[in-house]
Amino acid sequence: MSNKIRCAHILVKNEATAQEVLGKIKAGESFAKLAEQYSLDGSRKHGGDLGLFGRGEMVKPFEEAAFKLNKGDVSNIVKTEFGYHIIKRLE
Repeated sequence: MSNKIRCAHILVKNEATAQEVLGKIKAGESFAKLAEQYSLDGSRKHGGDLGLFGRGEMVKPFEEAAFKLNKGDVSNIVKTEFGYHIIKRLE
């Protein structure tokens, strides 16, 4: 088993926007489409896909949340120095 996981994320500036986006995901809207619409970083062009990464490659709060997810799961809001993330584990 690989110790790398593949996740997508949506990065926004504030918690209110993060809550709004999380609500849309829970209501069944497409994570990838929401990433393209809301996310602030370059991954938005790929539906938020960050590719494969291992431990030590992401900031600690992001990494801890990502590695707790099972495939297909979406995290709650994760705050880092970059803003507010919603993470989806892809594989």
